[in-house]
Amino acid sequence: MAPNIQSAPTGVLQEGDEEIISVVKPSRDDKPTPRKIQLVWRNIIIFAYLHAIAVYGFYLMLTSARIYTSIYAIILYQMGGFGVTAGAHRLWSHRAYKAKWPFRLFLAFCNTLAFENSVIEWSRDHRVHHKFSETDADPHNAKRGFFFAHMGWLLVRKHPDVIEQGKKLEISDLYADPIIRFQHKYYMLLMPIICFVLPVPIPVLLWNETWLNSFCLNIFRYVFTLHATWLVNSAAHLWGHRPYDQFINPSENIAVSILALGEGWHNYHHTFPWDYKTSELGKYSVNFSTCLIDMMAKIGLAYDLKSVSEDMIKKRVLRTGDGTHEVWGWGDKDQPREDQKEAVITHRKLT
Repeated sequence: MAPNIQSAPTGVLQEGDEEIISVVKPSRDDKPTPRKIQLVWRNIIIFAYLHAIAVYGFYLMLTSARIYTSIYAIILYQMGGFGVTAGAHRLWSHRAYKAKWPFRLFLAFCNTLAFENSVIEWSRDHRVHHKFSETDADPHNAKRGFFFAHMGWLLVRKHPDVIEQGKKLEISDLYADPIIRFQHKYYMLLMPIICFVLPVPIPVLLWNETWLNSFCLNIFRYVFTLHATWLVNSAAHLWGHRPYDQFINPSENIAVSILALGEGWHNYHHTFPWDYKTSELGKYSVNFSTCLIDMMAKIGLAYDLKSVSEDMIKKRVLRTGDGTHEVWGWGDKDQPREDQKEAVITHRKLT
């Protein structure tokens, strides 16, 4: 029997993995293998219900909800987002840094607030996504189109290759963490309480919000968080520059990075998935998750933050980039002289 090329590994996952270099330059235009779609009507009905309430919640936010409730919803969206980005993604999926138990507990709580499955399930699927990106074993293969990569993959049965490769993947490190092991074991009890029950009474009790406004805005922030995450799988795999590796779908997308708290620098991330910043520069203005991790590192709750050397980045850009990478850093030949003249340099060496 011929080997299943569709499920051949396509990328690295951790810092110690060997880089997979194809002898033949891969094409981003390869079509996925045809498959019979099996709809999951339960998920379709639930998502239709949630989106209907979310739309009404957005209307209430603009017309009758108190400003405190809107701010509260934004805070919950940020917290849930951090549980996915700084937690399930960078800490547990890629082991890009380490964290002490108080920070891990906070991230696990925030991740439960986001309701995108337990950290263990999320991380398993994400590791499969990286190892078999844009193949049949990729849970949200972007070559099946924007809608499938965005949310369609949650409305149909998983491809058999996704299930098969997920079973083979090493995830013992995830089960070794007692915090996320507890979350996984009691997820169906913890998730409804943290995501839907606890957030609703707070605006009602603290600033006299109506129950309807509080409930609908909580659903709105939940659905908004989902779409922010899903855009990383869809838009950031289809549109944008590819300065680090032109032969893969993931792209640099600033709009996605803003909405997903710094996860839109996706060409860099799929090239160097162990970098805790998931981007080369890590500007806080478009990478709130890096800001949070750096803050925790300053107070000793995050440590062993992994990043990529400038020399490694330069070599990779020259070898596989699409030519859109601009300035390397200080002294680059393309750096404007005005930048050098107006730059603020502190802690200069005394001569």
